[in-house]
Order: sequence, then C-alpha cells, then structure tokens
Amino acid sequence: MANKLWEKNFEVNAEIERFTVGRDREMDLYLAKYDVLGSMAHITMLESIGLIGSDELPLLLAELKNIYHVCERGEFVIEDGVEDVHSQVELMLTRKLGDMGKKIHSGRSRNDQVLVDLKLFIRHELMEVADGVKVLFDELIRKSEQYKQVLMPGYTHLQVAMPSSFGLWFGAYAESLCDDMLFLQAAYKMTNRNPLGSAAGYGSSFPLNRQMTTDLLGFDTMDYNVVYAQMGRGKTERNVGFAIATIAGTLAKLAFDACLFNSQNFSFVRLPKECTTGSSIMPHKKNPDVFELIRAKSNKLQALPQQVTLIMNNLPVGYFRDLQIIKEVFLPAFDELKDCLQMTAYIIRKIEVRDDILDNPMYDPMFSVEEVNRLAAEGMPFRDAYKKVGLDIEAGNFRPDKNIHHTHEGSIGNLCNDRIAELMQHIFADFGFERVQEAERKLLA
Repeated sequence: MANKLWEKNFEVNAEIERFTVGRDREMDLYLAKYDVLGSMAHITMLESIGLIGSDELPLLLAELKNIYHVCERGEFVIEDGVEDVHSQVELMLTRKLGDMGKKIHSGRSRNDQVLVDLKLFIRHELMEVADGVKVLFDELIRKSEQYKQVLMPGYTHLQVAMPSSFGLWFGAYAESLCDDMLFLQAAYKMTNRNPLGSAAGYGSSFPLNRQMTTDLLGFDTMDYNVVYAQMGRGKTERNVGFAIATIAGTLAKLAFDACLFNSQNFSFVRLPKECTTGSSIMPHKKNPDVFELIRAKSNKLQALPQQVTLIMNNLPVGYFRDLQIIKEVFLPAFDELKDCLQMTAYIIRKIEVRDDILDNPMYDPMFSVEEVNRLAAEGMPFRDAYKKVGLDIEAGNFRPDKNIHHTHEGSIGNLCNDRIAELMQHIFADFGFERVQEAERKLLA
C-alpha cells in the first residue's frame, strides 16, 4: 500500500479511512489534468529559485506532460491505497524518475494545490458553459427572426392578455441569457485568480515567485493575501453556483413554457418527434420528456449555491475537512448544465411553430387594449374607451382588428434582436478566453 503524503508511524483504522476519504478519490478524477498543469507551473517556478535543478526540470516536465496526456485520454486512475490525485501524480513521477519526483511538493500544501486544481477546472468548465450558452442564444435569435411575424397570445395570471409574438417569446429567452452570461463572467473573473503559493493558508518560508506561476497558468491576477486565498475555498464554488443557477433558471422557465405550449390545450408548437415519448397504454400520447427532464435537472441545479452555502457556512478562517464535501455536489454540476444547454439548443433548432393560432376566436379579446388605444388616439377619454370595449366584449359585439403596429424598441414590430446579439457578443468577448488558452498551450508545448 502506498504511503499517504501526511502519514506518520501509525496505521489509520480502515473504517475511519473509508469515512474520511469518502468519494474524494472519485471526485479527484475531475481534477487530474489540472493538478498536472498546476504542478508544471509550480516546478518551473521552483527551478527559477533554485529548489529544482536545471537538469531536472526538463525531465519532470516531460513526464508530467505524459501524465497529462493519460488524463486527456481518460486513462488516469487513482490506484487502490493511494489517497488522492496529488499522491497519484507524485507516485507516477517517482516510479519514473525516483527521488526527483518527490521534489514537486516543495513550497506548497495540499490546500493550495487543490485550490489551484479547482480554479483551473472551474475556469475550463466555465469556458464550455459559456460556449453552450452562446450556441443556445444563437438558436433563439434565429428562431425569433424566423417567426417574428407570427402572433401568439401573451398571458398574465395564465389568462389571455395582449398580443405577443414568437419573435418576442424566443427573443425574451435570448436576452435572458445575456444577463445570465454576465453572472457567468463575474464568476469567471473571480475564479481566474491564482491561489498557488498560499500553501496551507499562511505562505511559505521559501522565496516563491507567485507572479511567475500566475503568468504561466494564465490567471488574470493572484489571490494576494494568503489567508484570503484559502478563504476562497467554498466561496468560489458558491459564486460559481449562483452563475450556474441563474442559467438553469432560464432553462427551467423555457422548458415549462415549451411543455405548456406543446400540450393539446395550447397546441402552439410542435416538438421534434425524437424528443418526445409515447405512453404504454395511450396510443395518442407524445410526451415532452426531454423538456421535462431539462426542467427537473435545471431546478435541481438552482439549489446548488444553497447546498454549497450550507456546507461552508459559519466556518472560521483556515482549512476544514467540511470543504471536501462541496466537491460532491459541485463538480458534477457542470456536466449536467452543459447537457441541458445542448439538449435545449437541439430542440429549439428543430421546434415548429403554428402560424394559425389566432384563427380561434377565443383569442379575440387579447386585442381589446389595441382597440382601447385606437379610440383614445382618436380623442375618446381613456376610461370611456376602456368601458366601451369592455361592454362590447360582454355583449359579444367586439370585432378585433388583428393588424397591429407596434414600433417602439423591443416591441412586436421592433424586436431589437441586432442590439441583443451585439450585447451578447460584447459580453462573450470580455471573458478573455484566448489569453488563458494561449498560456496553457505554452505550458504544454
């Protein structure tokens, strides 16, 4: 059995070890390649201050690159008896390079090591989430433009209210994603700060060059205060959790609308056949299972920041093992969100809209405000116009004019999709992903 990094001259009870390790080894597989990247930057810095020989660095970097490619291929495993990802990487190095491999831990703790792993992982995942949001956004804008002339009822209190359009409906969710992307960007910028060098939370007596590792890993800045760097554990996940939750909120609302509009009582849209399922007893059924699952998964994701908060809440300054449990709810959340984004984009691309909805006279009253406004524009006092139209509806005498002309910004006749698209493009460009990607390419070159 391999020794633990921290192990002294006594053996830990097997049940205690099972309980304390928990699912950590499983969760660490998410972090493996980022642990390698962090180690490559760290040892490059150690060589610059004389703690690793100039002849040793190329050998260590070459072997770490090999391990990185093992991770990329999905072949990295944490062996039985090895406590965590950090121990496994160090074990693989020492097998190939002997005692040289044991030098990579100088000047750092597992505390700042897992922090940098988490930040590199989160950073990468947020890039992929941002890409997924942008893909869905583009599909929504396309649909908004495609169906901007098709009117549909707008609702308040689930009662038919005023004229809306599919251009407005699709476009509303597109603009919602712009605000969600701002949350995501804030989470990304708070994440993209370097904790490496904070060690166990109180720095190191070695003359570490923290700016060098910051630059090598493509971080915007470092977490300067070493105590605060450790306080960021849990806080980072909570902030990112809020960004995930706000995107999930948009998806859940869209999914609910789509399920409602797909039902026979509304029959506004037709979902792609492959995204529906039948019934074991009712041959007519086409259930919107994919959107129902998106709704449920998105609602679950909206609980993420609260889960993280309740795990880390009221902990005093310093590291505590409680923080390990955050990984279990946090790390898998990205795959679930990306899956929901991908499925939603697929359905939106394939969804069909009915253009004859307003042929049904039950929707005629939604044009009542249009008539009130027309009468008011002709000089009738608004309250008198309101009363007249109301009485006409009750008497069955109301005949709507369905040729409506809304011109102000953001209305049926002036969707401002070009401005919404420009807003999204500006937000997306402001992440600065290219700088991070270039830093990682150089480190692995």
